[in-house]
Amino acid sequence: MAYYNWVLAFHVMSFTSWMAMLFYQPRLYVYHQEHKQNGTCFTDVIRIQEEKLYHFIGVPALWATLLSGLLMIWLNPGLFESGIWLYIKLTAVVLLIAYHYSLGYFKQKLKEGTCTKSGKFFRAYNEVPTLLMIVIVIMVVIKPV
Repeated sequence: MAYYNWVLAFHVMSFTSWMAMLFYQPRLYVYHQEHKQNGTCFTDVIRIQEEKLYHFIGVPALWATLLSGLLMIWLNPGLFESGIWLYIKLTAVVLLIAYHYSLGYFKQKLKEGTCTKSGKFFRAYNEVPTLLMIVIVIMVVIKPV
């Protein structure tokens, strides 16, 4: 348990980085879809940003978050006995992981020019990680159930 707080601090930093990617990636998709008819220069820049944000920030932050979370559970297995809040949090995390990989799917479709989703769709889709983050933070801090 001596290292638990250090792992927790790393977990919070990793989660923050991951959430930054999850918040911004769909915004890039909005720009991509709403400006694709204006020529390729702008969308070429957006495509580069999409690739770099996803692969160089999102993927490492996802894995750092998962590994540090698993390490915290390994260091303190009693967490599973502290109530249903952890199970709700882990369910929200699984949904965030699915959302993360859905962003990778849409990134590929945009790259290929075969994405049929609109800028409005991505504006709405951008709210998913916010809702899941609210659930996660409430479960961790308040532990209401």
